[in-house]
Order: sequence, then structure tokens, then C-alpha cells
Amino acid sequence: MREFDSLYFVGAGGIGMAALERYFLAKGKRVAGYDRTPSDLTHALEQEGVHIDFDEDPALIPDYCLDPERTLVVYTPAVPDSHKGLTYFRQHGFEVVKRAALLGVVTAHSKGLCFAGTHGKTTTSSMAAHILHDSGIGCNAFLGGVLRNYNSNFLLSSTSPYSVIEADEFDRSFHHLHPFVAVVTSTDPDHLDIYGTAENYLESFAHFTELIQPGGALVVHTGLALKPRVADGVKTYTYSRDEGDFHAANIRKGDGEIVFDLVTPWEVLSDISLGVPVDINIENAIAAMAACRIVDVPLEPMRAAIATFMGPKRRFEFWLKEPGDHGKVMIDDYAHHPGELCASISSVRDLYPSRRLTVIFQPHLYTRTRDFAPEFASALSLADEVILLPIYPAREEPIAGVTSEMILEQVTSTKKCIYSKENLINSIHLSNFDVLLTAGAGDIANLLPQICDEFKKQTR
Repeated sequence: MREFDSLYFVGAGGIGMAALERYFLAKGKRVAGYDRTPSDLTHALEQEGVHIDFDEDPALIPDYCLDPERTLVVYTPAVPDSHKGLTYFRQHGFEVVKRAALLGVVTAHSKGLCFAGTHGKTTTSSMAAHILHDSGIGCNAFLGGVLRNYNSNFLLSSTSPYSVIEADEFDRSFHHLHPFVAVVTSTDPDHLDIYGTAENYLESFAHFTELIQPGGALVVHTGLALKPRVADGVKTYTYSRDEGDFHAANIRKGDGEIVFDLVTPWEVLSDISLGVPVDINIENAIAAMAACRIVDVPLEPMRAAIATFMGPKRRFEFWLKEPGDHGKVMIDDYAHHPGELCASISSVRDLYPSRRLTVIFQPHLYTRTRDFAPEFASALSLADEVILLPIYPAREEPIAGVTSEMILEQVTSTKKCIYSKENLINSIHLSNFDVLLTAGAGDIANLLPQICDEFKKQTR
């Protein structure tokens, strides 16, 4: 990396790319890139010193990124190979690497705590980063969500030997990493457009476990179908809420708080209070603290950090919480896999057991909808009322016959419908929501301020 003065990021507005851009800015490199559309994140990056264009025309590439000997080009798999800028760089002899390969360089030269899994990896990696930062040990963290504690998805330390990485299985990106501690939270099949079968998906995680550095450790959730293949000298630990080498005991819930004791192979840490008190965060905290305890983070700083952890944005984030037993409540969650959606809805039910729950869900990807429509319908049927938006395509072209109707027709809730985004906003204030959960990984995030404003206007 010392040979490169500048880096050009194709897909610069992606949350994972943004962390790397900030890292190399902090290292004194010149950073530029392309993204399809402006966003709050691209605006923030531009304010920090990243030059971003929103047109593929290679003529817009800044002069300092035109020397193949001095510029490294980084891209995300979400960008098509036909991208004009990417084509230009490849035709002119530039070194062009995936984002994951660059993360691999970081983990190869640090002690990487890498968090993988179909779901849970953003919150667990964020918790671990917060623990390391709050304890004074520090880390360089590359996360898939913006931490509300720091309003950033990136943490920097010039002295810490540790990096915290959200290890993404999409396109087998996590195979570029070199973990010192690897955590696997879940292996429910996903991305079958890439892997084809559930068996191939599991095999990809098994290969990930082979990449752990000698002397390192694997922390894996109990009960997974995964069969790890760790090298000699790599220790394996298990965890879950109720059993495993790391687990919770003496769980107490009440007055909006969740408190529990952490049982480790070496000791018990009592009275851990969750800063974001939802049930799923018990397991998330156990996974994060297990990784941190393995690298000898002291107990008391861990307990203090979990209590002050505010969570990543769009991970069970409260947008509205009026006081009183009947105050309006709006929660947003990034859930886009059936397992995540079920956990999210169940968590809301746990918090508000006697309230009427409406879920607005935007399916993400045609292939995921095609592959898991019954599972999505089963999760959504836990709600009293379901509103679906059209599928968010992201990188995909439409698939004939695959629409949100595939899910809706299998939902058993008595009230269910599909709205366009425009009709949704126009109709919300005419509805009668009580507790509202919005979910999905697409551009539903752009609608949240309007949804919240219209919700507030509702008459009871």
C-alpha cells in the first residue's frame, strides 16, 4: 500500500466502501470515487475530502488518479463489469481489486476480529468495536452500519493491534480475510443467486473458518449446521443465549431494561445491562464479549461499554416513542432475511405484548423473494397488519412472476395489502397504527422521515 498515493473507489457511496475511504484518508492518501446517486453518506464523505462523481464518464476521474503506478482502484461486486470507469481502469493497466481484497490486506497486518453470519454480524461487530474503543485498547473498525455512538461506520486507532471487520459472505468476499478471531453468528441459507444451494453456502463458511490465523480462535453459535475446519492451534468456542462456552444466566427483564450475567470458560461477569434492551441483543452481546474476552479485554470495561452501546442506525432504531401505555411507537430495522425479520417482529412483540403491531416491509432482491417467499410470509404473519412495498431490485433485473404478491398471498394476518411508495405516504395519516415496525434493506430508509411525520398526524 505504501506504493500508492491515491485510491479510486467504484461504488464509493456504499457503507462498507465508506469505511475504507475514511481509513485511507486518515493514512494521508488522496481518495476519489464514483457512485450512482448522491446520498447523505456521499455528502459526508465529500465534506471529509473524498472527491465523488455521479457519472460514469472516465473524463471526470481526477488527475491524481490517472497514474496506474500510483493509484489503486477498488470496486464493490454490486457494480456491473460494464461500468465505463471500471472498464477504463482495466484497459489502462491499473491494479483493480475488490473491496474485500483490500480488507484482507488490513486483517493480514493486524489482529482481525471478523464477524460473519447471515444475520447479526453488523450489531455484533459494532458492539465489539465499541468495547475495544471504550476500554481504551482501541481498534480500526470497518462496519456495515453507522454507529449511533460515533455517527460513523469507521473507527481509527494508530496504536491498537486490532481491527474489527464485518465479514460479508456475499460473493464470497470474506474469503479474502485473515481473521485472528472469527465469529459465526448464523448460517441460514441466503444469496442463493451466488451459491446455488444451501450446501454450497455452508461450504463457504467452512472455508472461512480455515482462514483463521495460527494461535487464533473461532467463536461459533451452538446448533449450526456448519462443520468448521480450523487449522491446528486454533481454539474453538461455542456461544448462545442459554448454552455453550459463553452464555447468559440470570436474565432479568423489566422497566424497559434487560440485565444478565455472562458465563465464560474462565469466570462470570454479573449484572450486564444492555444499552439497547431487546432480546436478540443478549446473544449479540455474548458474541461480541466472547471475541473481546479472547483478546484479553478486561471485564469491567466490557460491562461498561455494553451499557452505553447505542446500536447501529437502522438496527432496531426507535424513530418515535411517545410516553404512556398507549403512546405511538415507530421502530425501524434493516431486517431483509426471513430469520432477521422474524427476530425483529418477535422482539417488538416482546416489548409491547398487548399492543397492535403493523409491519411495513420492503422485500430486497427478486432472487431472495423467489427463494424465501413462504418464510417471509410466516415471519410477517406474526404481525396484526402487514403492508408490503414493491421489491427493491438493487443489483438485479426483474424475474418474471416474482413480485411482492408472492409473499402477500401467503401472509395469514387479517389485514394485509401492497402499496406503492407514493400511495404509502399518502395513506398513512388515514390509518390507525399503534406500534409500527418498518423493515427492509432497500430505499425504504429514504421514506422514514415522511413515514414518521405522517404517523404523528394520525388521529386515533
